[in-house]
Amino acid sequence: MGMSTTDQPWGCLNSSSNITSKPSRNSSSHPRAPVEVVSSAQVNFLRHFKRFDTVEDFSDHHYVSKGNASKQHSKTWVKKVQVDWKIFLENNLPETISVRACESRMYLMRAVIIGAEGTPYHDGLFFFDIHFPDNYPSVPPMVHYHSGGLRINPNLYSSGKVCLSLLGTWNGNPREQWLPQESTMLQLLVSIQALILNQKPYFNEPAYERTKGTPSGEAYSKVYSENVYISSLRTMVYGMRKPPKHFEEFVRSHYFERAHDILKAANGYIDGAPVCSIVKGTSQVESMKFRTEVAVFMKTVVDEFVKLGVNELEDIPEQPPVIHTDTSR
Repeated sequence: MGMSTTDQPWGCLNSSSNITSKPSRNSSSHPRAPVEVVSSAQVNFLRHFKRFDTVEDFSDHHYVSKGNASKQHSKTWVKKVQVDWKIFLENNLPETISVRACESRMYLMRAVIIGAEGTPYHDGLFFFDIHFPDNYPSVPPMVHYHSGGLRINPNLYSSGKVCLSLLGTWNGNPREQWLPQESTMLQLLVSIQALILNQKPYFNEPAYERTKGTPSGEAYSKVYSENVYISSLRTMVYGMRKPPKHFEEFVRSHYFERAHDILKAANGYIDGAPVCSIVKGTSQVESMKFRTEVAVFMKTVVDEFVKLGVNELEDIPEQPPVIHTDTSR
């Protein structure tokens, strides 16, 4: 049986936390007493959270009714799934991806991907339920995205459908399709992270890909990324209010630790910084509509952070400041 991911303390300090001493800047023979820096319970939980583990119950899994726990699968099927597990167990998962596999129902798996910096998905958590069909690996696995009814990407539908060549849900380059003897779950998850949750998701739409680099294409892409960021904030709230099974404490700890960074980035956008950036004072000012929407919805996000016990959060402006650009040049 795998380690339970929900048995960690919440909202308390761990007496076994790492303690470090800051060196004194004084060269005197009487140095200052060392300052203790105690990690929070959330930091400790995330530090010890296994990127791959097995669990017993997946009652909230999207594909829980797809298979039969007592069914005998073929040796090829079992071997392939075990290979996928072994790859994960050998710590080949990047730090931004965590997976839970069902021990009693090997055909079920759940993964979470952390949105990367430099994308409109930064700091968000994106969950995917995975099902291995009876004829796996001759066919790719089935994947369902926890959308919360939101469309945050051309490849991720509000219904939960994931559109990707590797899954056979999009007719792409034959070299990008599922190869039974070569393709792996690790490859699939990394592809979702790199190819779908990317910096400019607007160009994931085949009809728009050819406009990449053109003034009109980049302008549309900018507006699309603004809308994606708002939807990503909504996804954060959805996740905090209804975290998937076996990731409840992970979701709470993740947002507890990143709350200040998320708010700092949002306030940067409200001040006019481009989406995916927290640089203020840039000449590339975001639209007033986007800045206002961020200011309005961040109040809901902050309310959820407060429920997690996050303190000393920055204030959110009631209205975005008016930015006067120099048109004399």
